[in-house]
Amino acid sequence: MLDQILNLVKQYGQQSVVENPDVPNEYNNQVMAEAANTITSGFQNMASGGGLQSILSLFTGGGQNQGGNSILSNPMVSMMIGHLANRLVSNMNLNPATANNIASNLIPNVLNSLVNRTVSNAPQDSGFNLNSLIGSLTGGGGNSTASATGGFDFQGLLNQVSGQQGGIDISQIIGQVTQNAQTHQQTQQSGGLANLISGFFK
Repeated sequence: MLDQILNLVKQYGQQSVVENPDVPNEYNNQVMAEAANTITSGFQNMASGGGLQSILSLFTGGGQNQGGNSILSNPMVSMMIGHLANRLVSNMNLNPATANNIASNLIPNVLNSLVNRTVSNAPQDSGFNLNSLIGSLTGGGGNSTASATGGFDFQGLLNQVSGQQGGIDISQIIGQVTQNAQTHQQTQQSGGLANLISGFFK
């Protein structure tokens, strides 16, 4: 699922970053790498902090036919936008207005596309899978999160649920995912994910 996120950042970064005259060309790849890192680490921090429900609400409430506005109402998205804007100002000395503009365009567009394509049943969107995303956050990897979530099928949940979680009690699953995400975060080699992302944008 990381590949899909990186490709979406590259796709939406073309207009927000590459064709943006306020971003020096030598910073294009760095800005997009920072955006990808913000999204992936944002998901990981949310999962390891017990925020699985916020991730699920993004996918069950902020997707199909609702456009970018509903995405913006998710606090996780607002945090990502603020984080990216701050990083662009502090690391690349971009003008704060430019940094905010990039973050406010890029993050919601990428996440909205990620959500819509993950809830889609279209064959071309088969690579977008919530089980795969949560597996990558918890060290489960691949398309299966059986070991990470006790066999719970999050993608199946998306197919059944529209806007709400249907009264399903997932507190135990949240606890398990949180614990696995924390362990995965601690065992990840320092800078491993960041190095992978920066290698993609070269």
